[in-house]
Amino acid sequence: MNTRKEKNGNFFGIIGDTPQMQQVKAVIQQVAPANITVMISGESGTGKELVARAIHQLSHRSQKPLVTVNCGAIPEGIFESEVFGHVKGAFTSADRTRKGYFEMADSGTIFLDEIGEMPMEAQAKILRILELGEFMKVGSSASEKVDVRVIAATNIDLAEAVTIGEFRQDLYFRLKAVNIHLPPLRERKDDIALLAEQFIAEVCMANNLPKARLTPGGLTLLRNAFWEGNIRELKHFLESLVVLEPSDLIDEDLVSRHLRQSQTKSDFLPVHVPRKAGQIDFDLLLPLLLELKRDMGEIKMMLQRTGPSIPMSTGRWLSDHEIIPEDTQVSLEDLEREQIARTLREVRGNRRRAAETLGISERTLYRKIKEYGL
Repeated sequence: MNTRKEKNGNFFGIIGDTPQMQQVKAVIQQVAPANITVMISGESGTGKELVARAIHQLSHRSQKPLVTVNCGAIPEGIFESEVFGHVKGAFTSADRTRKGYFEMADSGTIFLDEIGEMPMEAQAKILRILELGEFMKVGSSASEKVDVRVIAATNIDLAEAVTIGEFRQDLYFRLKAVNIHLPPLRERKDDIALLAEQFIAEVCMANNLPKARLTPGGLTLLRNAFWEGNIRELKHFLESLVVLEPSDLIDEDLVSRHLRQSQTKSDFLPVHVPRKAGQIDFDLLLPLLLELKRDMGEIKMMLQRTGPSIPMSTGRWLSDHEIIPEDTQVSLEDLEREQIARTLREVRGNRRRAAETLGISERTLYRKIKEYGL
């Protein structure tokens, strides 16, 4: 089992000295040696994969593989083949037997990131692996044994997903034996100094630049900024700043200028071009409703059962050429379909960029495109 002395708050790449992060590190050290399933929760960009890597490196499996699987990035149609493998002839293009990720991770650890995006059909098979240590390849009728430690991560509320029928309750209870929650950056601002120092040093070294120093004024601006993307966004911001404007001093003026450039876009204004007042109102309304829909799935189910619709008391622009007349009833699904269609047009059909803009996984976007016939 690996051990590593913490230096300047850096613990296997996990940086921070705040009480929240000290607690996270303590739990990692406590659970790592045990052969127990771990659930890591937290917003996107908080460092969930680093926690999974630390657990693996501190475990007795550290010399064996750590296989990372982004459940949200695998199309639903090939999910089981990718994760569990398949035998030759299982489907048209299966010209040979292929190992899946679980078999690749045998004797080691598998990290299932974005597990809330996993197809329902595959969830039962994951539960079987957790309980019996066995699985079947796609196209096979023979069970195979596997010895794998499972670490899962999610940026959504799995308890809510269970409530609305999008995640299996038995799998949820099995996964949450130990939960490590990573706080967002806004709840651990005292760690920003350590994080900034580390990121600046890394980018300077990687690009053969003189070591830069962050001034107190520059640090104050970083601490007061709203980092929606958490640590990932802070890191990318500093990388861009240092590379674009090499300097031995990162002061308040430099940070302020780049913050204005990077944070001018609003989450609720996806289109930044001159528009009629009605169009602006509708652009503001759409993302807010979509956010509400994501956060309150139970309300969606209630609306579907009772069949309500959202009345528009005044005319609103539906697209560049259509206007919703007064008193027209528009369902939440209509709004979602139009927002997805508009986003796809704006990114010229790039589905990865569209998913990022909408704040959903690519797999969810593919499902929505098929559902709405886009």
